[in-house]
Amino acid sequence: MLVFLFVALGIYGLTNFYILRRGWQALAGYPSPRTAFLAVFGLLILAYPLGRVMNGASRGVVSDVLIRSGSFYMALMFHLFLLLVVVDLLRLANAFMKFFPKGFAADPHKTGLIVFIAVMGIGLGVVAGGYVNALHLRLRTIEIAIDKPAGAGLRNLNIAMASDIHLGTVMGSRRLERIVGRMNALEPDIVLLPGDIVDESVSRAEEEKMISCLRGIKAPLGIFSVPGNHEYYGGLEKNLEYLRRGGVRVLQDEAVLVGGAFVLAGRKDPTVLRYQERRMPIPEILEKLGADPKLPIIQLDHQPVRLIEAEEAGIDLQLSGHTHAGQLFPLNLLNKRIWEKHWGYLRKGKTQFYISCGVGTWGPPVRTGSIPEIVRIKISFH
Repeated sequence: MLVFLFVALGIYGLTNFYILRRGWQALAGYPSPRTAFLAVFGLLILAYPLGRVMNGASRGVVSDVLIRSGSFYMALMFHLFLLLVVVDLLRLANAFMKFFPKGFAADPHKTGLIVFIAVMGIGLGVVAGGYVNALHLRLRTIEIAIDKPAGAGLRNLNIAMASDIHLGTVMGSRRLERIVGRMNALEPDIVLLPGDIVDESVSRAEEEKMISCLRGIKAPLGIFSVPGNHEYYGGLEKNLEYLRRGGVRVLQDEAVLVGGAFVLAGRKDPTVLRYQERRMPIPEILEKLGADPKLPIIQLDHQPVRLIEAEEAGIDLQLSGHTHAGQLFPLNLLNKRIWEKHWGYLRKGKTQFYISCGVGTWGPPVRTGSIPEIVRIKISFH
C-alpha cells in the first residue's frame, strides 16, 4: 500500500506540474490571470489529498466538500493532461512541417491566451458532459435461456443487477435512493449486487440513510452480493456488516439454494489473496452446499478473471462487474484489451457471462468512456 501511495502521489504531482507549467507559460503576457490560475489550481490540486487527511482525522462538511471538489478536479486534470499532450505534439510537428497559419506566431502572448482558453474550455466541457452522463442511469435488458429446468416449477426469473455502486463520500444516499427506485420499478424476483457496493466510510447519519435505502429494495427471493476489491480496501468486516444491516446477504465462497429453484454461488474477490487468505475453487463451493447438480447455477464473481474456471465448473450464468468499461476515455480502449470481456454478454461453451460496466463511479463522479447501467436479466429455464 505504501508503494502504491508513493507511485500514485508521484504521478499526481508530475501531472499537475506539467499542467501548471504549461498554463503559466500560456498566460505569460497576462500577470493577473496568471496569478489567479496558479492560486485556483493550487487549491484544487491540494483539495483531494487534504480532504482525505481531514476525513481520516475528523469527518465533517469541510472534508466532504474538499473530497468532492478534488474528485472533480482529478477528472479535469486527466483530460487537461491529454489535451496538453495533443497541443505539444502539434507544436512539435509544426516545428518540422510548418502547417500553422503565419499569423499564429505573430503575437505569442495572444496565441497563448487563445490556446489556454480553448484547452480549458474543452476540458471543462468534457468533464461537465461526463458528469451529466454519470448521473443518468440507463436500463439494459438482456434475455438469457438456460437449458436446465429449475426447481419449484419456476419457468422464468427476473433479475435486477447493479454493480460497482461505490457508496461513500462522492456516491451518497441520494444517488443510492435513485438506484433503488429504478430497480424496484423493474419488480424483480431477486436483486444481485456483484461487488464494490461500499467504497469508504461516511458520517453516521449518512450511513444510516444508505442502510435505510438498501432496506427499501423489494425482491421476494432476496438481495445477494459478493465482496469486491473495494470492500476489502475499506475494511471488509465493517463494510459487510454495513450491507447485512441493509438486508443484503453476502456470499463469500459459498452457495445457497434460492427458493428451491436454482443455486446461487458467490466467490470471494481475488483481492483476498493479497491478505494471505484462500479463494475457494468453484467445485468446492458447490460441493459444500450439496445441491442437486441438475439445477441451474448462477454465480456472482466481482472481477471477470479466469472465465474458464466458471466454464469448466459447469456454471450456467456468471455475473461480474469491476471493469467500469474504462469509465474515462481513452482508458476504455485500454480496458478493452486488458480483459477477455470488459463489458457486455459473452458465451463460452454452455456458460454465459454478463460483465456490467457498473452503475456508479470510482474516483471522479464522471464517465466519458462508458454509460452507467442497471441491468435487467430475464432468464427462461427449460
